Amino acid sequence: MRTSEGNDALAWVNRKGESVTQSQLTILRAAACSSDTPSIARPPEQHDLVRKAVEHIIEEESRSVGGQLGATSGARFKTYTRVKGYIDATQHTLFPPSPELYSALEEIYKYPLQETARDTLNRQLRSGMSDEQLASMVIDLRADNRLCQVQEQQEPEEPRIICSLGLFDAIEAG
Repeated sequence: MRTSEGNDALAWVNRKGESVTQSQLTILRAAACSSDTPSIARPPEQHDLVRKAVEHIIEEESRSVGGQLGATSGARFKTYTRVKGYIDATQHTLFPPSPELYSALEEIYKYPLQETARDTLNRQLRSGMSDEQLASMVIDLRADNRLCQVQEQQEPEEPRIICSLGLFDAIEAG
């Protein structure tokens, strides 16, 4: 689903509506199949399970430490946290952070990341780049207007279900 903050999230619930995992990668791996995998009939409880999955995502988003930064595992939260840490560590040094970096950090806090920025930051965060390199990248993305979806204050969007997929054993569903 896409949350009201504009974050995409996956949920995996069992037949009882209990959360199985919050790991987005684990969910994607579980959903992977070949094009010749036969489909099964949708079980009668599918819509109730989707509703429970949405409730889990909304509950998790409201509990997340990052608040409007989204999930703690997301690119926006991780980038904000690392850049903020870099600013805190370097602000009283011989080479303090630039005003552009402070502006970029504020923008990350206020607005959702553009999709390409999120993908780029996720990739670079996984590669183990230093905080200084990350700060430089954030400044460059902002200078090119590729960092955040800057919009004037609007009402938050309603959460939207993008797709629901029932993963059941054929024997279990029958």
